Amino acid sequence: NNTACGSAALIKNTTGSNNIALGSNTGQNLTTGSNNIDIGTNVLGVAGEANTIRIGKQGTQKNTFVAGIFGTAVTGSQVVVNANGKLGVAASSARFKEAVKPMDKTSEPILALRPVSFRYKEEIDPEATPQFGLIAEDVEKVNPVLVSYDETGKVYTVRYEAVNAMLLNEFLKEHRKVQTLEATVAHQQKQIEALTATVQKVSDQVALSKPAPQLVANP
Repeated sequence: NNTACGSAALIKNTTGSNNIALGSNTGQNLTTGSNNIDIGTNVLGVAGEANTIRIGKQGTQKNTFVAGIFGTAVTGSQVVVNANGKLGVAASSARFKEAVKPMDKTSEPILALRPVSFRYKEEIDPEATPQFGLIAEDVEKVNPVLVSYDETGKVYTVRYEAVNAMLLNEFLKEHRKVQTLEATVAHQQKQIEALTATVQKVSDQVALSKPAPQLVANP
C-alpha cells in the first residue's frame, strides 16, 4: 500500500503502509510508520514516524511558493513555523504549559522599545510598501527573549506575540492604577461634599444664633 518513485525511495520500509515518497532517497529512513508523505530528493524522514508530511530538505530549499493562499479569505488560527521548518499553531491552552506565573515587572523593559516606520529592501518587497514595527537588533538589546535567531545564530525576527502579551500586561497595570486613582478621587469628592455640607450647616446655625437687630429711635 506504499507509493515510491525515485532511486532508493522507501528502501528501508518494513511494515509501514500508505506512505508516499517522491524523489531520490526519499523516505529512506521510514521503517514502520504509516501515512507519511515525503517529497523531494534526500527527504529521508525519521524511522518510526507516522502521519507526517515533509516537503523539501531543510538547508537545501531556501524559498517556498504556494498558490491559492494569498488573497483567499479564511478564518482560523495563525500558523507559525519553527527553526526546523515545522508548521503548526501556537498553543495557548494550560495543558501545554508549565511554570505559569504572573508577568508582574517582567514586561517593563518593553517600555524602552523604539517603534519605527520602514520599508523592506527591494529584493524582499519591490513595491516598497510602508511598514511599521521594531528592529530586531534593538529589541535584542532590551530583552533577548523577545527575538528569534536564524540557523547561523544571527538575530532574525521579533516575537511580536510576546511583545503584545507584555504590552497587555503593562496596559492592565496602568489601568489598575487609573482605577485606584479614580476610586481615591471619588472618595475624596465624597469627603469634600460632606465637609461642604457640614460647613454650610454650621454657617446656618451661626446665622440663626445671631441676635436680631434692634431699632433705636432718635430723640
